[in-house]
Amino acid sequence: MAADYIPGADGEFDAWQKNFVTYASANAAALGLDPIVDIPPLTTAQGKWTTDHAANTAAQAAAQSARQGKDTARGALEGVIRPLVQRLQASADVDDTERAALGITVRDTKPTPAPAPTTRPVVTVDSGQRLLHVIAFADEATPTRTAKPKGVMGAEVWVKVGDPAPVDDSELTFLALDTRTPYTAKYVGADANKVAHYMLRWVNTRGQKGPWSETASATIGA
Repeated sequence: MAADYIPGADGEFDAWQKNFVTYASANAAALGLDPIVDIPPLTTAQGKWTTDHAANTAAQAAAQSARQGKDTARGALEGVIRPLVQRLQASADVDDTERAALGITVRDTKPTPAPAPTTRPVVTVDSGQRLLHVIAFADEATPTRTAKPKGVMGAEVWVKVGDPAPVDDSELTFLALDTRTPYTAKYVGADANKVAHYMLRWVNTRGQKGPWSETASATIGA
């Protein structure tokens, strides 16, 4: 579809219509227009447009000025309020009931207990070194990050050395509570070529334990 010859933007339209009306009025006869029939409606409509366009432009400028004035006034008021609130927050004369009434921050002095872990560690084992396993772990909710879940102190690392893989946690031996991935498990020569089966679980700061991870197994290098 061909572009409309009348510009869409008001400013461009205003310039366009001035040129159109001026030329059409000055050259009506040459253009085959009747100066009495065709031109007066044109100039009347132009006059209405000119008046209303100017009013709209003025209103927009006034609105912009009002917004700027409002923003400046708000900044000035906040500049007075914030230092006053700092004084109120530091004052022994102001209690939490009064802070709430003022609508300012009421500090939480009672820490929220850490929730019991509900997610599991995702475990990978690097067995590339002799008699040594490097056990990396992340949370299943954020497997590409090393951050522990909220409120978690660390991961318990448990192992069963030798096949078959453990059926339940009663077959496991506790290795460590590791607060930061990875954990390094070291073995003696008698363990070489055996398979180590690892299971981990999160422990929060209150000692509550989460669900077990999937078993991660790797051969102990000789």
